[in-house]
Amino acid sequence: MTHDVIIIGGSYAGLAAGLQLARARRRVLVINAGMRRNRFAGASHGFLTQDGTPAAEITAKGRAQLLAYDTVEWLSGEATRAEAVEGGFRVTVGDTCEKRAGRRLVLALGVKDHLPGIPGLEERWGRSVFHCPYCHGYELDRGRIGVLATSPKSIHHAMILPDWGQTTFFLNGAFSPDPEQTEQLRRRGVVLDDGVIDRLDGDGATIVMRDGRVVPLDGLFTLTRTSTASPIAEQLGCAFDEGPTGAVIRTDAIKATTVPGAFACGDAARMAGSVTLAVGDGALAGMAAHQSLIFGG
Repeated sequence: MTHDVIIIGGSYAGLAAGLQLARARRRVLVINAGMRRNRFAGASHGFLTQDGTPAAEITAKGRAQLLAYDTVEWLSGEATRAEAVEGGFRVTVGDTCEKRAGRRLVLALGVKDHLPGIPGLEERWGRSVFHCPYCHGYELDRGRIGVLATSPKSIHHAMILPDWGQTTFFLNGAFSPDPEQTEQLRRRGVVLDDGVIDRLDGDGATIVMRDGRVVPLDGLFTLTRTSTASPIAEQLGCAFDEGPTGAVIRTDAIKATTVPGAFACGDAARMAGSVTLAVGDGALAGMAAHQSLIFGG
């Protein structure tokens, strides 16, 4: 069977795209590898009507609602290859190399976060170490907040986080603010620490410095480097743009990629990520894919 649309990725963006297509009574296949970006976080915040809901609960409910439509099929596994063929696309799935055909393709691939190599950071990721103040800042209750610099772009984190608590900017040898930046940080009440971090310790995000100092924190924010969680977009020949933390799939205003018939949405196709933005992105990609079936031949 040839599906109208194959969606690669069954997290927030993929689910939202699928819902639009299912409600248009189109035959949809969702291929999901089960590696949600926010799988380490206990709850999702800032998403209208779902503020504070466990992140896994949102996707589980979304999947159940999507699968209530009888034109939707769900396939658990990793899409290992996609290629453009006559009439659409062919996608290879998993170790069995099962092949599925679709007239259109929606890439909701998600991203991988590549964390700074500081001992103790990885196991606290999503729990007391974060990347998004809008998702996790409020819950720190105006407490002690750290920003770990990874590049000059980290100053953006340091400038906005004082709205959520007393902020210390740990430069950690990543860069040195110039005099103008230093004055801007001072006006925001940010404390600069130019020491070198040895490790994170304790139940929260306590920082142990190489000089022996111990700095207790309620939360630590850092910019990660990101990469798409699947090579599918590169295989297809999609163009990419360089974002502030890594390359993202290039899309136009309706989420069409540079490959005809392929659309992309969510964190892999945006220069900023959150559940709210991913859902909106996915809904737009789903509607655009549907309309392309009508108007695009």
